[in-house]
Amino acid sequence: MHTYKRTSSPRSPTNTGEPFTPAHEENVRFIHDTWLCVLRDIKSPQNSERNDRGPQEYVEKNPNPNLHSFIPVDLSDLKKRNTQDSKKS
Repeated sequence: MHTYKRTSSPRSPTNTGEPFTPAHEENVRFIHDTWLCVLRDIKSPQNSERNDRGPQEYVEKNPNPNLHSFIPVDLSDLKKRNTQDSKKS
């Protein structure tokens, strides 16, 4: 079994030291590029004209009031802090 170092790209930081296979990198690129296409299509003025085709943004009809103050967690930052904490001990 071979492990490969992650190739440097604008979307993947090189300082994590985690091994990634070329297939993993290809999957990440595919998902990233496809997601960018979806975002572009959603923002397109033509999207409102073709409601039955293409991506549609989901909007909660009755938002949960308990989630009003929800703050998303930055997983990259959390991982960095955990890595730094483990190095200290």
